Amino acid sequence: MGHDAIVIGAGPNGLVAANHLLDAGWSVLVLEAQEEVGGAVKSDRSLHADFVHDTFSAFYPLAATSPTIRSFDLEQHGLRWTQAPAVLGHPRPNAPWALLHPDRDATAKLFDEEAPGDGQAWLDLCAEWDRVGEHLVGALLTPFPPLRHATGLLTRLRSVGGLDFLRTLLEPAVSLGGSRFRGEAPRLLLAGNAAHADIPLDGAGSGLMGLLLSMLGQTVGFPVPVGGAGKLTQALARRIESRGGEIRCSSPVTKVVTRSRTAVGVEVGGETYVAAGRAIIADVLATRLYGDLVAADQLPPRLLRAMQRFRLDAATVKVDWALSSPVPWEVAPLCAPGAVHIADSVSEMAESMSQVAAGAVPAHPFLLAGQMSVADPTRSPAGTEALWAYTHVPQNVTRDAGDSGIRGAWDHTDRERMADRMQARLERFAPGLAQCIVARRVLGPRELEEMNANLQGGSINGGTAQLHQQLVFRPVPGHGRAETPVRGLYLGSASAHPGGGVHGAPGMNAARAALAHARLRPWRR
Repeated sequence: MGHDAIVIGAGPNGLVAANHLLDAGWSVLVLEAQEEVGGAVKSDRSLHADFVHDTFSAFYPLAATSPTIRSFDLEQHGLRWTQAPAVLGHPRPNAPWALLHPDRDATAKLFDEEAPGDGQAWLDLCAEWDRVGEHLVGALLTPFPPLRHATGLLTRLRSVGGLDFLRTLLEPAVSLGGSRFRGEAPRLLLAGNAAHADIPLDGAGSGLMGLLLSMLGQTVGFPVPVGGAGKLTQALARRIESRGGEIRCSSPVTKVVTRSRTAVGVEVGGETYVAAGRAIIADVLATRLYGDLVAADQLPPRLLRAMQRFRLDAATVKVDWALSSPVPWEVAPLCAPGAVHIADSVSEMAESMSQVAAGAVPAHPFLLAGQMSVADPTRSPAGTEALWAYTHVPQNVTRDAGDSGIRGAWDHTDRERMADRMQARLERFAPGLAQCIVARRVLGPRELEEMNANLQGGSINGGTAQLHQQLVFRPVPGHGRAETPVRGLYLGSASAHPGGGVHGAPGMNAARAALAHARLRPWRR
């Protein structure tokens, strides 16, 4: 018996799409290549039996604010959220930590102690966000063009300074912090949040990313699922099954079967055919969908030419540590953060990202780290810490800006040398770290891709987040919506608008497009 829809991939976007289609009354089959659901939202105990480590992503402010994910009432399916005492911290040499406290007044007080006036400037920025943030997030997470949220944003624009606020959204992160604040702490936090994407800190659009994550930190925080990241996708999967949907793991889709440029089914494992009655939603990288799963002769030549210019975001190296004690920070933060950024300054952060863009392995890499036991004590035994850190490296390495001779092969030698460099960065602020290490795991670009095919070359955002590949240009110009040139086939991965992040928007956009087309053209195969 066939299904109304087949969803390729059980990552968060695929699971979101399946849930929405089931809510609309469709029958849905989800096919996942790996042995378990989750995509880049998983956790495991493979490093140490007593420690839960998030394999890929870890903190979920976008999930917490996403209308899509909130609408599913995942708490009814076992999901519980928790947070660290502080949202985000940035240790500094010879200075107190820069801290983003969940209470904006507490954050402002810390900023004001360093530079009088910065506290009020921060509260003013938060007040502006209160007036427009809902529409700004809505515009980012809905199909392009986001008419309803754009209208709402325009009606409130005058109350936040009109064109001056629009200029703020387009400002590079380095100038956004400098134009608003005198002290270093808010500038570090804004720039560090901007560096979560691969947009240069002196490039247009980076300020918006820094503002978005910083303001989400002040409104919803950086929550984590109790028990590990995988609990989020497991809850999405349980909801699917509770509504009669089916999920088959260890079932790699090897081909989208088309007839007269209409998607009619898929091949699993290169041999088993499964029919789709109404739609196929692909939570896969655009480069894998076009010309791989879908034969090139079923696609317009113009699309194939455009896909040759599709650019991945930077590669990633991630290190997990099981520690016998909390991180031994030389200077303890006033309030323990879950998320931690490591860089000596905004300029060092920018230099690290510039080296990656130029093909060089950074000499002093910017680190994003997570103290997961601080955020969720169930992750490890009392008095210990499940710590991780990741950094970006070039997709194609031309040189090592440091002195370790990293070649970009990302074999065992390269991975360990990079992990040592990253660990040394942490040890500058936590001198006794090495003595606390019970176990260490290093995941390079190859390992990340082996564990999730969407993380091609270690890229984690489904393609660069720079402006030339966003909005109507994502994945390529003229294909900025979920619809594809193949009727009944929809792109629902991070390669589609609005891109990376665990918010479910690409999956939801694809599901909505499938439902809309079915209403207009209620055909069945």
